[in-house]
Amino acid sequence: GNKIVSTNNLDGKPYRYNFTLVNSKQVNAFALPAGEVFVTSGLVRATASEAELAGVVGHEIGHIQARHAAERISQQKKDKTKNMLFAAGGALLGGAAGYMLGKKLCSKNDRECLRRVSLYGAAAGGAGTLLIQKFAFMANSREDEMEADRIGFKTALRAGYDKDKIGLFYNKLLKMEQRHKKGSGITSAFADAMSTHPPSAERVRQMQTMARQATSGRGIVTTKDFSRLKKMV
Repeated sequence: GNKIVSTNNLDGKPYRYNFTLVNSKQVNAFALPAGEVFVTSGLVRATASEAELAGVVGHEIGHIQARHAAERISQQKKDKTKNMLFAAGGALLGGAAGYMLGKKLCSKNDRECLRRVSLYGAAAGGAGTLLIQKFAFMANSREDEMEADRIGFKTALRAGYDKDKIGLFYNKLLKMEQRHKKGSGITSAFADAMSTHPPSAERVRQMQTMARQATSGRGIVTTKDFSRLKKMV
């Protein structure tokens, strides 16, 4: 991460970057505003070379450079009133469902039971609606992801990594996706890596096009530092 930041002259423009390895079996990486990048040990295990990992880290740096998270936060503030109306609607629907359920579960004259079940329904409906909105907020748009892929490829290439290896992690995601569609029991860890991203075939095609168009020769594929990291995880 620091190699990509320094060779692309990104430090302090406008953020100081910080890279954290998270001890998790999930195959994932994510970025927060202001330069915070997180990569799971599960993702490191899934990469075959430092160039592959550089492509993923470059992608997360791309989200920060393009201010995708900041844009989502700004949009969330604009949508605050609408979100509260949706939550209220969810609560009303949940309360109505709870009332109907209460009429079946509670004895005929037990008003306290009916009131309690109705309240549980309203709470579940409101919370469920807010949870759906939260996940919608966290997910980057398809174009955001494709843009971050392009920035990630360019920054990793400028850091000296091999143009034909940088995008290979997306080939793995594509194979996972294809196995999942065949119903071969893909693990939840791999499903998590694909949950908020565009179809991997699009990403593979974009990486292949950029690799063909790149003019630099062979670069870094892997290093002893990467081999040590793989042993650690």
